Amino acid sequence: MTSSTAGLAGVVAGHTGLSTVGKEGAGLTYRGYSIEDLCTFGSFEQVAYLLLYGELPTGSELSAFQQRLRSKRALPSPLMVALEQLPASAHPMDVLRTGCSVLGCLEPEQQPSEQHRVSERLLACLPSVLLYWYHFSHSGKRIDTDGDDESIASHFLHMLHGKSPLESHQRCMDVALVLYAEHEFNASTFTARICASTLSDLYSCITAGIGTLRGPLHGGANEAAMELIDQFRSAEDAERGLLEMLARKAKIMGFGHRVYKKNDPRSDVIKQWAKQLCDETGNKTLYEVSERIESVMLREKKIYPNLDFYSASAFRCMGIPTPMFTPIFVLSRVTGWSAHVFEQRADNRLIRPSADYTGPAPRAWVPIEQR
Repeated sequence: MTSSTAGLAGVVAGHTGLSTVGKEGAGLTYRGYSIEDLCTFGSFEQVAYLLLYGELPTGSELSAFQQRLRSKRALPSPLMVALEQLPASAHPMDVLRTGCSVLGCLEPEQQPSEQHRVSERLLACLPSVLLYWYHFSHSGKRIDTDGDDESIASHFLHMLHGKSPLESHQRCMDVALVLYAEHEFNASTFTARICASTLSDLYSCITAGIGTLRGPLHGGANEAAMELIDQFRSAEDAERGLLEMLARKAKIMGFGHRVYKKNDPRSDVIKQWAKQLCDETGNKTLYEVSERIESVMLREKKIYPNLDFYSASAFRCMGIPTPMFTPIFVLSRVTGWSAHVFEQRADNRLIRPSADYTGPAPRAWVPIEQR
């Protein structure tokens, strides 16, 4: 494999009608709608419907969709029992991966015609999986996951904190879910499509996606960004520390992107929310440190922040534990993964690329006593 195709960089591996990522003049769009418009005028439920069903919902379609999601939040008893066996030390991504797999055993997808039912079930109950385990493993509390919160964003925050969220927190979480929902042929999405190309069930495809996102080179950058920011007590401290890190060629997480050569359009959106929430919660130092890190990276490396960087500050202001940052990615991206599985199934061919062989030349067998 040549250096130009290492990691399949720049290789077109298929077609999709779901999103544009870094295409000239298009920025990031979901089924033709700009991410800026979707965040400003829409909601995560509307975006989820758009991805899963192809068009933005009418008022009645949205209402019915939201009602279906609310009705699918509760967890079956065997799944709760399984979650109670997982230790508090388990990584939340492993919990989601396990919860998805267990649900697939309990409520299997018998045939492809059930794919929308399964995708809605996962969208509705994965927040319940994560937070039922979290509260039970950390405090022994069995929470009610039904809830009548109108949105997934408010339901997540309500379950996490045990009270209705502030409007600004609910809205910021909703925007974050929109921003994470879909991103073309990234590693986890491509994995889900490969799984789908074998005609496997939707649960297996989503589990494969979660497992791929689990890796720190794909997911986890927002957690790493928070760990970076937490090292510094002031903007000046951040500048000194970052320059030292750059001098020893340390990797700075939350910056740069495989596709976006300049700025990540999602970062501009979440940065505004991070500033607003930092102001509201009195976390001005958190935002000042984040902004100084951004300015140093632009000045020294000409590298822009990606979505994960300012998401970290926003999530911290909402009181979300750092290990849950990447799982939030899953709660949103299950929509994009599902839509890609639907697309793969509609025009399927087994994904089986070739490889350049770099091993030994043909060799004769050597008897064991002569080796």
